[in-house]
Amino acid sequence: MPTRTTEDGSLLRDGRYRNAQPRRAGGLWNTLRIMLRFFTDKSPHAVPAQPIQPLPLSPKQLADAPDHSLWRLGHSTLLFKLDGAFLLTDPVFAQRASPFSFIGPKRFHAPPIALHDLPQLDVVIISHDHYDHLDRASVLALQHKTRLFVTPLGVGQRLQAWGIPAEKIRQLDWWQGEAAGPLHITATPAQHFSGRSLTDGNRTLWASWVIRSSQSRIFFSGDSGYFDGFRQIGQRHGPFDLTLLENGAYNEDWADVHMHPEQTLQAHLDLRGKVLIPIHNGTFDLALHGWTEPLERISTLAVQHDVRLCTPRFGERLDILHPAQTQPWWRQTETGRPRLGAIAHPDPLPEAD
Repeated sequence: MPTRTTEDGSLLRDGRYRNAQPRRAGGLWNTLRIMLRFFTDKSPHAVPAQPIQPLPLSPKQLADAPDHSLWRLGHSTLLFKLDGAFLLTDPVFAQRASPFSFIGPKRFHAPPIALHDLPQLDVVIISHDHYDHLDRASVLALQHKTRLFVTPLGVGQRLQAWGIPAEKIRQLDWWQGEAAGPLHITATPAQHFSGRSLTDGNRTLWASWVIRSSQSRIFFSGDSGYFDGFRQIGQRHGPFDLTLLENGAYNEDWADVHMHPEQTLQAHLDLRGKVLIPIHNGTFDLALHGWTEPLERISTLAVQHDVRLCTPRFGERLDILHPAQTQPWWRQTETGRPRLGAIAHPDPLPEAD
C-alpha cells in the first residue's frame, strides 16, 4: 500500500500510522529486557501504601458548578463544564488498565463519581486506543448519555464494532476540527503509537487535542513523547489558558513516546501555556519510578522556571479562568511497599474486550 498523507496531516503507510519523527527500533530482545526490569528494577514506592482518597463528586455538585469548571477524575480522565456543555476525556473507570479483569495495573483510587452519576455528556474525546485511555466497558456504559464521541482516525471503527452508532462518532485526522455544540475540538499531532493486541499495532491514529470554548483555550496531550510538534501547535492554536500534559509512566527506554518531567515543562512553554496541569499520574502503576516522583519533579521544575502549576486532587473543582492555588496532596498519602487487595469501587465494571 502506498504512503498516504493528508494536507500536513497524519502519515499512513502499509495500513499503519507513523510518527513524523520515527520511533526507536524495539525488537524482541529489547522488549524482553524491559519486561525483566519491571520485575527487578521497580521502585519500592511504585504504588501508595494506602488507597488515595478522592473528593467525592455528586450530580448536584456538577449541576450547580459554574461554567469553565474542570475536575480530574483519574489518570487522563477529565471532566469539563464549558459554556453549559459537559466534555469528558479518555474515560477509564475500570479497576484495571488491562484487557483482563483479573490481572494488569490496578487503580490506586476509586473514581470520584460513579459512571451512572455522570451528567449528560455533549462530547467524549478519546486520544488513542491503549487500555489506560480507552476502556470498552466505560464507553459502552456512557453511550446512552453521550451525544458525540470524537476520536482519531480508526478509533471510531473500534467504537462502532462495540455497538456505538456511527452517527455518534466523529473521526479526525491531525489538524482537523469539529464543532460540538458551543465548543470546537481540533485533533493535533502527538508522538506515540497505538494498538490493543499483538497484531494491530498502529492500525489506528493517536492525537492530542485543542478544546476551545467562548472564553478559554485548552490543550489536552493524550500520550506523547516530546517533539517539535508542540511548538507548531502553540504557534497555530496557542496561547492556551491550560495545558493538560502527560507527566508519568516515563523511562529512558521509551522516552520517544512518553515525556520526562523536564520535557513536559518544555512542552508547556512551547505551547505558550499559562497554567500547567500534569496528568497521566496518580492512578495506575505503569512504569518503574515511584508514584509520587512525576508530581515532585514537575513541582520543582515549575518553581525553577517560574511556571504556574496546578495539581488538583481527584474530584476537586478547578476554575479554568481563575485557577486557585492547589496543594501537594500526594504528600499526605503514605507511600511504601505495594499493597495487596482491591480498593473500594463505586461502579465496578468488567474489562472485557
